[in-house]
Amino acid sequence: MKIENGKLKVGVLALQGGFAEHVHLLQKIGVEAFEIRKRQDLEQDFDGLIIPGGESTVIGKLLDELELFIPLKVKIDGGLPVFGTCAGLILLANRFHVIDIQVKRNAYGRQLGSFAIEAEMKGAGMIPMVFIRAPYIESAGKNVEILSVVEGHIVAAREKNILVTSFHPELTEDTKIHRYFLNIVRENIG
Repeated sequence: MKIENGKLKVGVLALQGGFAEHVHLLQKIGVEAFEIRKRQDLEQDFDGLIIPGGESTVIGKLLDELELFIPLKVKIDGGLPVFGTCAGLILLANRFHVIDIQVKRNAYGRQLGSFAIEAEMKGAGMIPMVFIRAPYIESAGKNVEILSVVEGHIVAAREKNILVTSFHPELTEDTKIHRYFLNIVRENIG
């Protein structure tokens, strides 16, 4: 992918979930962001992809119905940097099979088990973390870098061009994790 005028362009899967919040944060830090809703949206050049939180089963079904799964899988397998939050983490691990992790779904219980804390993330520092019916990573393969552990559970990890978090950074105004992802995008381009 090429960067026009030095500006990064990131697509946000906009089928369900918190896509608008990701677009907002990307625009806040000067990144061109666009929503991916249909196959034609994938025809434009872009440098990275965000798969937001939401309902992973619903997003998975929509990926199939809208014929987005295969072209996205080809792009990700080809090295496109991708950031998955919550349901996006589940999809990248269990559906796209592009990060070597085992995931415990709804690990923190129902909606009432949701919580927010501040914790350390390698490469981003202290950040606010919002967990809503969140999964966590039960185990990670040898090539997966563990970026954050909260209450004994892995909640952020990276393998090559793939970044995942159990929590929703888009539900805060903190841009550190999005900036961290953009560094992965730049590494991929450079």
